[in-house]
Amino acid sequence: MQEAIVTNDLTRSFGPIRAVAGLNLRVPRGQIFGLVGPDGAGKTTALRLLCGALRPHGGHATVMGIDVVRDPEAVRRHIGYMPQRFSLYGDLTVRENLHFFAEIYGVPRAAHTTLIERLLTFSRLGPFQQRRAEALSGGMKQKLALACSLIHRPDLLLLDEPTTGVDPVSRREFWDILRDAVVQDGMTVLVSTPYMDEADRCHQVGFMREGKLMAVGTPRELQQLLPGIVLELQARPYHAAQECVRMLPGVRGVQLFGDRIHVIADELLAEELLRTHLSAVGVTLSSVRQIQPTMEEVFMYLQRTAA
Repeated sequence: MQEAIVTNDLTRSFGPIRAVAGLNLRVPRGQIFGLVGPDGAGKTTALRLLCGALRPHGGHATVMGIDVVRDPEAVRRHIGYMPQRFSLYGDLTVRENLHFFAEIYGVPRAAHTTLIERLLTFSRLGPFQQRRAEALSGGMKQKLALACSLIHRPDLLLLDEPTTGVDPVSRREFWDILRDAVVQDGMTVLVSTPYMDEADRCHQVGFMREGKLMAVGTPRELQQLLPGIVLELQARPYHAAQECVRMLPGVRGVQLFGDRIHVIADELLAEELLRTHLSAVGVTLSSVRQIQPTMEEVFMYLQRTAA
């Protein structure tokens, strides 16, 4: 199966800063691939190179089999690109924005109505189609921006941190729409995100740091990179429990997740041992179980080993 995106040693600098430093990326068709990393990792620059908005200083990239440097216009006909700040027209309604972007992308006018109705249903914006874009909530604006990026039915969708600042419910709905686009239309999606929990929603994930990929794989494959085991504890009081567990032999990390404590250890810690040590400092242990590591825990481990 031909890959949607292939890059070889792709490089781009801004003065002395190498924003993308020898990026080697393979994105299979018909999947959601997540570029995950903090601000400054090079995610935005990588997407701008792939859509032709920037020229690389070194390396090579193809999108849908087309050389990005030699024929950027041909690449743009195959992609939808949603930057961090997508330029919706606030004084136009939802429907009018969709019509406008259909014109921009050269969609035949005879197909406008059918495509717009489909996208209004797809994005769940049908009830709000006469509302001006400036009056939409943040989550609705992002869904409208996504619908505008999909109006010409691209083969590949490039999304740059599309859910930043969006409420949790809208984030979940946004990802539902992406999944439907892949399952129903066979689209390929490359999405960048600083949110580690969104990595679990991708078929494959690439962890980025300083313009390079630290690791690539499915979420389950990446979880296997973290040595040892992860335990989830419910205990009160939190801070006393954290400090006590951190001192136990074989414990390599302790972190609070909501009302749970995650413990990274070399091997499984006996529940009775935990109860004995915690009760000695006045901590009550309610439950303990072994769990899969979170994407954040995997990323932090990779950061430490790469330093």
